[in-house]
Amino acid sequence: MHMSDGLVNAPTSLAFGAVAVIGLAIAVTRARADLDDRSAPMAGLVTAFVFAVQMINFPILPGASGHLLGGALVAILVGPWVGMISIAIVLAVQALWFADGGLTALGTNIVNMAIIGVWTGYAVAVLLRRFARRSRPGLLTTAFIAALVNTVVASLGFVLQYAIGGAGGASLTTVFALMVGLHALIGIGEGIITAATVGAVAAVRPDLVHLLAGSPAKLELRRAGPHPEPSGSPDSTDSTDSTDSTDSTEATTRGSAS
Repeated sequence: MHMSDGLVNAPTSLAFGAVAVIGLAIAVTRARADLDDRSAPMAGLVTAFVFAVQMINFPILPGASGHLLGGALVAILVGPWVGMISIAIVLAVQALWFADGGLTALGTNIVNMAIIGVWTGYAVAVLLRRFARRSRPGLLTTAFIAALVNTVVASLGFVLQYAIGGAGGASLTTVFALMVGLHALIGIGEGIITAATVGAVAAVRPDLVHLLAGSPAKLELRRAGPHPEPSGSPDSTDSTDSTDSTDSTEATTRGSAS
């Protein structure tokens, strides 16, 4: 879904660049509450994983490509604010060092993938959160649906930007058909990868899955550990007290008899 330089006109690039800057500024402020000693390493791992899978792409239109997005994945694992920053870092590195997506189009790409993609995936996941917390199949299904929907909606953001200021030679109808149609197929693959990744993390460390925060699974993990078993017999202190009392009574009785 990377947009290259010149696919939309300069005013459109500047406008969406401003939206991207404002969105990321808010994300940086809000992400501080979500990052701690446990979640920060997870955010780094997720960012590296998304960077790797996004490097596998294929051309759709002149100046545009298709690939996995990772929006739902980061939103489910580390939350939407940290997720926005993760995707934005990936896009910036790709544009600066790998020429994957243009520098003038960096703002439009961040809006599509780091804002629209992440928040769409998170919104779907939150709507299905009660279902996701009930069972492992529920969590996997939620991750799959969130990833599929976020991929398609993000592609619609691309189409909207092209409709506002498209400078390419393709018609809007062609752009819509190719972008949305192909990303619906990409969304299926992204859904499978997202479900598998979220499921793997949840199986080992459910407390690191942002969507499961406060769920019974996480609470049960906190309570895990050895618990004393109730005993039907009195404890040693009670037994000692009882023995001492009996000995004292017997001694008193023998003294009275003598």
